[in-house]
Amino acid sequence: MTRVLVVDDEPQLLRALRINLAARHYEVALAADGGSALRQAAQFHPDLVVLDLGLPDIDGVEVVHGLRGWTSVPIVVLSGRAGSQDKIDALDAGADDYVTKPFDIEELLARIRAVTRRSSSHEAQPTRIRVGGHEVDLVAKTISGDVRLTPTEWRMLELLLRNPGKLISQRQMLTEVWGASYARETHYLRQYMAQLRRKLEADPARPAHLITEPGMGYRFTP
Repeated sequence: MTRVLVVDDEPQLLRALRINLAARHYEVALAADGGSALRQAAQFHPDLVVLDLGLPDIDGVEVVHGLRGWTSVPIVVLSGRAGSQDKIDALDAGADDYVTKPFDIEELLARIRAVTRRSSSHEAQPTRIRVGGHEVDLVAKTISGDVRLTPTEWRMLELLLRNPGKLISQRQMLTEVWGASYARETHYLRQYMAQLRRKLEADPARPAHLITEPGMGYRFTP
């Protein structure tokens, strides 16, 4: 049974999530603030954390930092704040995905399933992945249809394909592909992503697999 720690200061939301998750055979622990969340994580050893960013005692991003100091447990953050900066900060701190309040429970459950699936299959990642009509071989670095990529395009594509369904923040992609000194050069991403879509997507103007989340980052949808 998958163990989920839910952290939120809204009692009604905590109760609703506990009922919905338990009905789907998750084992659920609850915390109403950041301090309790960190203590519960150490005692409960969850397989997944659902974490509200607007907590009364510790900012949710600081809770992410605290968890990442000792565990790689998947974290899905909840945010009701306007704008995207808090979600970007959480992703950069080590969160795996986010859902914006108010949300449909099925959307949250889909994100929970996706991050737990990625976590459980991490050790057995496929090396050949379909992107639309093309097969990408990550070991041989070849693409069917004689598609050729530049080294930078390969690094971007590999980062996305090795994390199917996961939102890769702009900062993470820039840092991993170009280096830390390029963390704010977001125009690089737009240029290279457009090139990848022209080479791999059936309709580059309406991509089905290499998805942009405006202001946040990119996601590979199998």
